[in-house]
Amino acid sequence: MTDKSDINFIAIDFETATSKRASICEVGICVIRHGEIAETRSWLVRPEDNRYQYWNIKVHGIRPHDTEDAPDFRQVWEEIERTYLDEFDTFVAHNVPFDRSCLHHSAELYRIHLPELKWICSLQMARRIYSFGCNSLDYLCEQLGIEQGTHHRAGDDAEMCARLYLREINDKN
Repeated sequence: MTDKSDINFIAIDFETATSKRASICEVGICVIRHGEIAETRSWLVRPEDNRYQYWNIKVHGIRPHDTEDAPDFRQVWEEIERTYLDEFDTFVAHNVPFDRSCLHHSAELYRIHLPELKWICSLQMARRIYSFGCNSLDYLCEQLGIEQGTHHRAGDDAEMCARLYLREINDKN
């Protein structure tokens, strides 16, 4: 059994306005301290030019009028970095390649220096320890009886990912 005091991470999720990875329109985090949910937050983000594509809106429901007065990614990232990254260096995401590339492309666009971060993928872990035919976040949560929020809203997805990863840690042991 894993010692809960050793389980500290931030589950993170990004929603994008277009097919470009640097078009983040919402960021969600779920902070896990000592194996327990300490906080879940989300920020609407004004993507560059506040431009959206139809299919992205169809997925998450966020529209240009929702983000026209929102902070840009630089402002949101500065808050995340200032508030959380002195304490945490591990991000958990469901499909790390997507979320990590959103962060890296946005950091490049806004000329942000990113700290060294460790990434853990709840999707890859699910594929290793479960034998479901589908490994989407919402499906896994449904199958495992994990509390769900609104899928494709960043704060809810970050919390669902955190809950899933905590379950995976437990099931792996």
